[in-house]
Amino acid sequence: QVQLVESGGGLVQPGGSLRLSCAASGSIFSINAMGWYRQAPGKQRELVASIGSSGNTNYADSVQGRFTISSDNAKNTVFLQMNSLKPEDTAVYYCNADIRKYSLRSTLYNYWGQGTQVTVSS
Repeated sequence: QVQLVESGGGLVQPGGSLRLSCAASGSIFSINAMGWYRQAPGKQRELVASIGSSGNTNYADSVQGRFTISSDNAKNTVFLQMNSLKPEDTAVYYCNADIRKYSLRSTLYNYWGQGTQVTVSS
């Protein structure tokens, strides 16, 4: 079984910073990519940022230059450093990963974390 566990959400004032973490655990052979999505009330879930196994990154236009995604491959962990936060960044942030398990290495499985709330408000 594979689990993604997020941490680091909370309440922050506009202009502030937060750092989210997501650790993948279980019978993991390899991780192809990890990413962060978010979903605000009444809106669809959207990609915030992603990082591949080679370190290549991708960002939503709305967070480019403010958010930074990074990973610690040895610990199967991905981070999202969020700076200059705005009220419109308020959402539940979900970790996502494409993982190959030891039991079936030829298949890529997609997993989601349980989500962590980020609220940007004065």
